[in-house]
Amino acid sequence: MKKSGWIIAGILTLALVFAAFPADAAEKIGFVNVQEILATSNAGKKELEDIRKGIEKTKAMLQEKETELKKLDEELKKQKPLLKEEVFKEKELSFQKKVRDYQISVKDANEEINVKQQEVAKKMLPEIQKLVQAIGEKEKYTMIIDSNVFLQTFNFGYFAKENDLTKRVLEEFNKTYKPKK
Repeated sequence: MKKSGWIIAGILTLALVFAAFPADAAEKIGFVNVQEILATSNAGKKELEDIRKGIEKTKAMLQEKETELKKLDEELKKQKPLLKEEVFKEKELSFQKKVRDYQISVKDANEEINVKQQEVAKKMLPEIQKLVQAIGEKEKYTMIIDSNVFLQTFNFGYFAKENDLTKRVLEEFNKTYKPKK
């Protein structure tokens, strides 16, 4: 679904939710920034540190390849006037292949990072969801929305800071979350 389709679906969903409640009922809507919880929780920090260590190793390896490519490029430019055209073209093709291999390595590294971040989120999100649901039920919230997703989806928005439950959920998450091995 295109972005505009998601926006329309989101607006319709919100309209249906609000239409389902009587106008005189006290609406209580809370907000949570799930991304912040994932990044700043004790478990999230540990997981992100592990990912960062892997990134540093990969970055060093890619830096080596990049340095090697720069040297090869400089050598190729210096040798161009001295080489026969056929030999130069062979070397140039070999260089271009190495550049493509490097680009593929960078793309693969970025995809691996994204996969690891998604795995971390997948592990922690169910517990965060339970905590949000418990707060919602206990304190009679009509709904609790991920503020980060809401603001990104609608490119505008306002919410009262007193309705931001992020710190409460974060504190409870730090107390209760036990990573599964």
